[in-house]
Amino acid sequence: MNKLVLKPGREKSLKRRHPWVFSGAVAKVTGNPGSGETIEIHASTGEFLAVAAYSSQSQIVARVWDWAKREIDADFFRGRIERALALRTRLLPSGDAARLAHAESDGLPGVVADRYGEIVVLQLSSAGAVRWRDALADALETVVRPKTIFERSDADVLALEGIEPRIGMLRGVPPPAQVTVDETGARFEIDVPHGHKTGFYLDQRANRLRLRELAAKREVLDCFAYTGGFTVNALIGGATSVTAIDSSGPALELLARNVALNRLPQAECIEGDVFQLLRKLRDQARSFDLIVLDPPKFAPTAAHAEKAARAYKDINLLAFKLLRPGGLLFTFSCSGGVSRDLFQKIIAGAALDAGVEAQIVEQLSAGADHPVALNFPEGEYLKGFICRVAGGV
Repeated sequence: MNKLVLKPGREKSLKRRHPWVFSGAVAKVTGNPGSGETIEIHASTGEFLAVAAYSSQSQIVARVWDWAKREIDADFFRGRIERALALRTRLLPSGDAARLAHAESDGLPGVVADRYGEIVVLQLSSAGAVRWRDALADALETVVRPKTIFERSDADVLALEGIEPRIGMLRGVPPPAQVTVDETGARFEIDVPHGHKTGFYLDQRANRLRLRELAAKREVLDCFAYTGGFTVNALIGGATSVTAIDSSGPALELLARNVALNRLPQAECIEGDVFQLLRKLRDQARSFDLIVLDPPKFAPTAAHAEKAARAYKDINLLAFKLLRPGGLLFTFSCSGGVSRDLFQKIIAGAALDAGVEAQIVEQLSAGADHPVALNFPEGEYLKGFICRVAGGV
């Protein structure tokens, strides 16, 4: 097998079972491994450390498959899928939509698999994952037995691996034009081929349910509303009204259909730039009892953190100005380049500049089907807080 040898002293993170090797840690690569091929990783002393997928074009030059010497083959991937499913058996709430495999945290770097009813959507984002596409599809077909396996490998990070995006059928029959799923009693139409991520934001399930529990008799503003995950749950929870804003007209059209699908009162939908609309609402002296800020990724890496911090502070400052005394702010960052500590500091600065006193009453993260491996803290990409503005009851 081809080997990757580390520079002296660069084996420490691997011995702590962090699954990435960066190009700067590499002393040499023996043989001529192709993109995605399996290689052995050795310390400078010759000590074996792991077997991994190789990627010459990425700064992350190797992603660990296993810490033991073993063959990486179809049986390996079937075993990992079986293990991932078993770990989720008792942790998920009711519904027919869930993440089945969560990349590094399930020992499958670059592999995400989401289930929407009888459809599994596979998203691959690393050279190793792409190389084993067929084995992964076969494993999902054998273990999960869906009617459809559809690929949505179109994330921006593919460019860093030198991989072309790919969208299309892998196994079974084509997905229907409209896929409807149940999530803890709420029904949603999912656009598998064209929707964000794999079609829906499954990582916010628990947070949508928490919003439902707190929405009664509140006027709600849902920012970056997309197809209405938070809007629908606020209305189910008895919100007095919901104003949903998003830059995508088609997303808001689907939001309206999802509200109707659940036989709920229609939300007020406003299409446009959220930053500009928040300022417009401020200038109109609008106010709300509960605001959701669930923006897209502002900082994919730490290099973008400074620019992202300004954007996060801007929208949170405006939200604090729009909240009534005693109001709640559900605020999120899905940026891997912004840590939870930094995000809290940004929110604190926004409250200070808005001239309000606020408390964190709950910390939020992704649901149980999006675990974070203890040896891979980078897996905690979704950070959230429920903040309460002082005053009111």
